[in-house]
Amino acid sequence: MDANYTSIAYVRSQESPAMPPPVNSGGIGGWLKTNLFASTRDTVLTILTVLLLIWMLPPIFDWAIFSAVWTGESREDCIVPGAGACWAFVEAKFSQFIYGRYPVEERWRVDLTGLLLIVGLVPIAIPSLPYKRENALYLLIVFPILAFILLTGQLGLEPVETALWGGLLVTLVVAIVGIVVSFPLGIVLALGRRSEMPIVKMVCIIFIEFWRGVPLITVLFMSSVMLPLFLPEGVTFDKLLRALIGVALFASAYMAEVIRGGLQAIPKGQYEAANAMALTFWQGTRLVIMPQALKLVIPGIVNTFIGLFKDTSLVLIIGLFDLLGIVQQNMNDPNWISPQTPATGFVFAAFVFFIFCFGMSQYSAYMERRLDTGHK
Repeated sequence: MDANYTSIAYVRSQESPAMPPPVNSGGIGGWLKTNLFASTRDTVLTILTVLLLIWMLPPIFDWAIFSAVWTGESREDCIVPGAGACWAFVEAKFSQFIYGRYPVEERWRVDLTGLLLIVGLVPIAIPSLPYKRENALYLLIVFPILAFILLTGQLGLEPVETALWGGLLVTLVVAIVGIVVSFPLGIVLALGRRSEMPIVKMVCIIFIEFWRGVPLITVLFMSSVMLPLFLPEGVTFDKLLRALIGVALFASAYMAEVIRGGLQAIPKGQYEAANAMALTFWQGTRLVIMPQALKLVIPGIVNTFIGLFKDTSLVLIIGLFDLLGIVQQNMNDPNWISPQTPATGFVFAAFVFFIFCFGMSQYSAYMERRLDTGHK
């Protein structure tokens, strides 16, 4: 070794001095410091928010819980001095809010349909459970057939006209059909809009831009009122079926643009990799491109689903009484007219919509975290 060589390696010759303990960054105290009191501005905003909640929450809780009327037989129970929310109205009308005017003796069919839906949704929503393909086939093929038979009355069951359907039943039927149909149709439209074939691309662009440029309320009005005028005499469609078709086509146009955004976000190298593996266009799209594109636009897809679920309330314009519509209809019941009835009914409807929409948003957040590969 060279005599002039000097090692630059550092070797401690004595113990390092004791350091003060670290500032607590865990537990409740650490969370509060990080999220609510990290700076002077955060502290001021936190204090103002707490004061606002102190001012708002007591009257809300008093109206909704402490001064609320929980049981009763008529409006007389809800007009006593100091009465709050009239939950007795919700209790008395709850069955109508769920089933509409569906015959009481046949409502077991609605319950069975809901149970069959849950039986298919739960296994496919839990990633660790097997048989995903079989569950998907059940939900897309078997369940719609069983639901149609049960709800409309086929194979010996008592027929029930869709005019008698209402409440949450109609809300779920319109939302589920719109979601199930718009997703695959949106994928086809998104691929068609990016196609290199001019005719296919033009047809998809015209379809998407037309439906995105028309309000949903106009679509429902046209499908219910104007469409029968253009049909041959004696030819007609069920009002609910016309609404389902209009909602599905409307939602598919928005879904197509969401999915197209995901396709455009895929790097060109992914397409080249699919070609290098000698995959056909459809194989590359199904196995390489589309899974990545759908993962990128999960928030947009779920946002479209949530918007569609809330837009189901617009079917009231064509005489279909969904949850919100049946609540409004029952507010005019002379036996329950009171100053607190409208607010109570709207709060109940808002709570139901919130439960479904919040559930969808939380599940989408869970799927985002699970599918996150760390790529930036």
